[in-house]
Amino acid sequence: MSWQIFAATAATLAVRYKSYLPERRQQEPLVASCPHSLPMEPRPIEPSWVISGTPVARAASHSQADDKCATTTVWDCTAGQFRWFFGWDEVVVILEGEVHVTAEDGTVRVLRSGDLAYFKAGTWATWRIDDYVKKIAVVRKPFPLAVSLYYRILNRLLGARRRVGLAA
Repeated sequence: MSWQIFAATAATLAVRYKSYLPERRQQEPLVASCPHSLPMEPRPIEPSWVISGTPVARAASHSQADDKCATTTVWDCTAGQFRWFFGWDEVVVILEGEVHVTAEDGTVRVLRSGDLAYFKAGTWATWRIDDYVKKIAVVRKPFPLAVSLYYRILNRLLGARRRVGLAA
């Protein structure tokens, strides 16, 4: 009985996150532009996060999913060091410059032009920019636990069926 309640709750929550339904489609199916041509606007870093220097950050919105759970932006910043809180999952691609990133566990990585990185929601990282950095950021709001568990179970069940189907 509890499994059925869990599944029904997860399914109900999952419907809310379905952005591909035709009646909810509001955005064009393809949004393309040069990241260097988007109008950048000031996006100040929270002053209490700044460790040293006077970093100046800017950003430009590129696109947003209809369900507002994923966005793509272009972000740049001048020299400085600061802590950054990742409220959502974030994948970045460095376009220009470099940044020295220190994760919560003390791991240090230098990200340069062309590098790809993932930052998990709910974590902090220290960013040190010696000159300038420009990145593309794709951020995604994590699903609520019930929805996430539902998809994990569903993927396992479908994965098991696919494996059986492949063996036959």
